[in-house]
Amino acid sequence: MLIYQPREDSYLLQKQVKKYAKNKSVLDIGSGSGIQALSAIESGAKSVLATDINDDAISFLKSQNINAIKSNLFSKIKKTEKFDLIVFNPPYLPREKKEDKESALSTTGGKMGDEIILRFLKQAKSHINKKGIILIVLSSLTPKDRIINLLKNKKMKYKVISRQHLFFETLEVWEIKIQTNKNPPH
Repeated sequence: MLIYQPREDSYLLQKQVKKYAKNKSVLDIGSGSGIQALSAIESGAKSVLATDINDDAISFLKSQNINAIKSNLFSKIKKTEKFDLIVFNPPYLPREKKEDKESALSTTGGKMGDEIILRFLKQAKSHINKKGIILIVLSSLTPKDRIINLLKNKKMKYKVISRQHLFFETLEVWEIKIQTNKNPPH
């Protein structure tokens, strides 16, 4: 099985991980080559846990002395475990019939392109600390309506914190937080 090698989306996210990870407990979902986990460690993260569904990626991460477990999104993360920063460079492209199955695992987010992101976001809120942050990569080719609606329904807010234009798409890094009441009850 192929390990996803860093590309433009990885480097765009890495810049933000370096800014956010210091003194944080970090969960890197779909770690692949470990670029985000390593960046978090090098940036002074308090703790880092990397996950991937790919056995080869897990073996590679462990060979790099990265704490790693095999998990499909949050399936092997303890229900009580919470993090300050959750990082995910998901497969975000719509299904392309011509793409081979192995490479599609790294790039295809489902028929529409947003399905894996939606599953991730539905599960992520229960694993993020109250003041925690999620960093996620999206593409201009990823439909965003259902993602934005899900965030509203989960009382989470997002903002685009980084953007890179490529010849066929625009990549964005979103910062997602749990909404807090600005006026607490008296």
